[in-house]
Amino acid sequence: MHLREGEQILKIYRHHYTPFVKQMLIVIIATVPFYFLLFLMQKSISTKLFLIIAIAIFILFSLVVTYLSLVYWLDKFIVTNHRIVFVDWRLLTVREEAETFYDEIQEITTREKGVLSYFNFFDYGLIAIETASAHVVIEFPNAPDPEGIRRFIYHIRNLK
Repeated sequence: MHLREGEQILKIYRHHYTPFVKQMLIVIIATVPFYFLLFLMQKSISTKLFLIIAIAIFILFSLVVTYLSLVYWLDKFIVTNHRIVFVDWRLLTVREEAETFYDEIQEITTREKGVLSYFNFFDYGLIAIETASAHVVIEFPNAPDPEGIRRFIYHIRNLK
């Protein structure tokens, strides 16, 4: 993303941490059976092979965690004084950028996760920005405080 002349970044939003923690817990739980199987095979294999397999499982687990962390944390929802830009990393090598100017915004829709969204730990959801052509330009899932982002965008839009 390149800033245009006279453009300033007002806020940068990243995904909420709760879904990330949930995703990491799933990866950890998925790794446990491999270590359990290795523990069961411990008496039938040599100590050297046991260590090699244990290290291989750990390295594979570390690579998966690193990959998911990079893809998750590289996503950005950027609010400038002229436009809104969403940088979405689908894969580590595939990046999509969507943008819209304030005068093109028709509607901003938010969806949060029920009653628990009153607590900061669970206050995340989807923010979707639609243009006059009625197709969604930007969908930012797992946004922290989507209602607050919507109010901030309307505030900036009304200043223009």
